[in-house]
Amino acid sequence: MKTGWNTWNVRSVLSHVRLPEAFAISLGLKTYDRGCGLREALIGRKGKGDEVIWPGPHAYDGAYTSLELEWNRMRIRVETAHEAGDWYACVTPLATMVKTPALTVEAAVLWNRPGLARREGATLVMENGRATVRVSARGTLRSDEPVVEISAPYLLVLLDQPVLLATNADRLNEAAEIIARRRAEFTAGRERLSEVHHAMQTCLAWDTIYDPFKDRVISPVSRIWSCSYGGWVLFDWDTYFAAWMAGVEHRELACANAVAITEEATEGGFIPNMATPNGFKTRDRSQPPVGALTVQALCDRFGETALAEQLFDALLTWNRWWPDHRDQDGYLCWGSEPYAPVTGCSFETIPLNTRFASALESGLDNSPMYKDMPYDAERHRMQMADVGLMSLYIVDCRALADLAVRIGRDEAVAELTARADRYAEALRTLWCEETGLFLNRRLDNGEFQRRLSPTHFYPLLAGVPTQAQAERMVNEHFFNPAEFWGEWILPSIARNDPLYPEQNYWQGRIWAPMNFLVYLGLRTYDLPEARKALVEKSEALLLKEWREHGHVHENYRADTGEGCDRGNSDAFYHWGGLLGLISVMEEEGDSA
Repeated sequence: MKTGWNTWNVRSVLSHVRLPEAFAISLGLKTYDRGCGLREALIGRKGKGDEVIWPGPHAYDGAYTSLELEWNRMRIRVETAHEAGDWYACVTPLATMVKTPALTVEAAVLWNRPGLARREGATLVMENGRATVRVSARGTLRSDEPVVEISAPYLLVLLDQPVLLATNADRLNEAAEIIARRRAEFTAGRERLSEVHHAMQTCLAWDTIYDPFKDRVISPVSRIWSCSYGGWVLFDWDTYFAAWMAGVEHRELACANAVAITEEATEGGFIPNMATPNGFKTRDRSQPPVGALTVQALCDRFGETALAEQLFDALLTWNRWWPDHRDQDGYLCWGSEPYAPVTGCSFETIPLNTRFASALESGLDNSPMYKDMPYDAERHRMQMADVGLMSLYIVDCRALADLAVRIGRDEAVAELTARADRYAEALRTLWCEETGLFLNRRLDNGEFQRRLSPTHFYPLLAGVPTQAQAERMVNEHFFNPAEFWGEWILPSIARNDPLYPEQNYWQGRIWAPMNFLVYLGLRTYDLPEARKALVEKSEALLLKEWREHGHVHENYRADTGEGCDRGNSDAFYHWGGLLGLISVMEEEGDSA
């Protein structure tokens, strides 16, 4: 994947880069009401005066991309394509101003790669001694205006008409036709796909970037998050879910993401909560163990075992880490282990080995489930047997055992099966007959905890409940309007919880990974009504903001279905696409 033209540059969706040379063509706007310029653009920024982007189709390989952008009362459509190694763009003004704005076209060689960029008359040139790219424009060029906030060579082209750009001057006049052909080719094979499928794929494609630190293609959660962390940030379960979604259409991208996050394993052998380019990793904590389940699903889809063979040992080491570091009295708990700072990152100076740090390991950072839970700093564990963690760990053991059989690692099967059985027996002791649900239990006093979350449905995925228990879980809780049922589902804490009205992050908002994991659990039982309801309501939730704004949100308000109501819901966060993956899997059946 690390070749050719694509939106590889994390800093702007208007930047198109050719790999491996790192030749970049970056577009921007100059308006004249205050002499303003826009050089970088990201999807979902919410500040006053920020650009607003409506993301359009984006082929994974960049063969065709489209978006519309509005900024400072100017609106444009940007379409790009590449063909036979050459790049083409058409920038069309859709709304203009009293004095005609201009398109800026900047040339650069990124990431300290060898080479240089220069301007030769009306042409931009990028070269490195082995390759040369020339960028030409068709439009009204302004060569008499030197004041633009760009330090690299650039062209300034008036947006009084559509502007064409090409790296092949001989075909510059054909740019619009080439783009139209690539658009038709991309859309022709996608007419049968659902709208939620398009939303999921579009978000993931725009969020996929090139990582110059480790020379790889990855799909971080969003560009906005990645820019905040110095180029990219990979989270544990987020990235495995990105691999799962990519696998629907693109084997290479799916494998790239699964490999990338697995290779971020710490010196202690576990996959960290997060990792960034400067070497920082959460060496105190992991995150939900969904890696083996993802690899198993991808191997099923691709009909091969190459990915399992590559990642099995790392996943097995991570699987062994959990009982060694998070077991207490035969149950699994979230935790956080202190360590000496490695990079000096501010995240290494916040209090580790605390209840809050252990809650971060759950991935449900401020979930009310963990509020006021006791913490044992000597054992580095929250004093609560966690139903969600134990369920996902059982699934991890069984998925790894299945992969072990497939790749001839029979020596690991008995070990993994024994651990799955042991924790399944422990999970059964967390069934509360009075409540009709598996409940978290404090380990200091043995009390069941009754703050409810969709994680309490995860035992379905582990196959631990009986059919009768599963029916009680669904009938008494899933369909209970005082807890999880409603127009928009599933809230991350029950509606009758005192903190539900906060609708702040994991305090009641709807999160796609929870819906997705509960859906996987419902598939394992004869629960057709709940399954159908979750499919339909997840799809409706995704489409609401997608149709209104072109957004795929990090999380959604549970009483209105909105995502834009809070600043801490990233508007283009790829795992929101899991709401669409549910429908895709339902349409495809077990082949998904």
